[in-house]
Amino acid sequence: MVVLVTGASKGIGFETALKYAKEGYDVVINYNNSMREALTLENKVRSFGVNAMVIKCDISNEKEVIDMIEQVKKEFGRIDVLVNNAGIAIDTTFEDKTVDNFRKTLDINLIGTFLVSKYAAKIMDEGVIINVGSTNGIDTTYPESLDYDASKAGVISLTHNLSTEFSPKIRVNCICPGWVNTDMNKKLDLDFVKEEKSKIKLGRFAEPSEIADAIYNISICSYINDSIIRVDGGEHA
Repeated sequence: MVVLVTGASKGIGFETALKYAKEGYDVVINYNNSMREALTLENKVRSFGVNAMVIKCDISNEKEVIDMIEQVKKEFGRIDVLVNNAGIAIDTTFEDKTVDNFRKTLDINLIGTFLVSKYAAKIMDEGVIINVGSTNGIDTTYPESLDYDASKAGVISLTHNLSTEFSPKIRVNCICPGWVNTDMNKKLDLDFVKEEKSKIKLGRFAEPSEIADAIYNISICSYINDSIIRVDGGEHA
């Protein structure tokens, strides 16, 4: 079994790649900027006795995506699971939002998810695609991240359409985490963090490994399809 995890060099992607390796999957590690972290992950993945392949690819670039999938096809012949995890957030005040940053967020979070899904599906006989959305795409929106929120709402919509396009061969689901302890959230104001934790019934942010567990479990449940699944600790207590 082969899994491709985009944005695998850090956070949720890193832990997701490790989870699948522990379960015996060969792992394709996609990264764009963090080569050192990706190579560290490669060594960790191989320590579980499975194969690993590291590929640099900007998922918003169609040619690079096509090349990445061709490399996977040449090495493994197929993809069984695709985890569309790669994403960015450029949080600013509303007044400081720029068209360039808005487009970059959509290009990576939404168009990138579309591109990798489109070309990966060509070498998936059967399998599953897990898109990593966010509760920000459902109902926990913030003006500072309106471009990110819009991109994740788009990922949810894309999930529904892809599940129709690829049925019955490929199942497509979207996992929507709430707050997670990732690098993206390390610089948040402490008072803001305290306030946000007070809204969560479990009283804390998730660990990336907890989201990775959810991604894996959803992927192996053979009758879950076209579903949008919150993993947020019970927000809005």
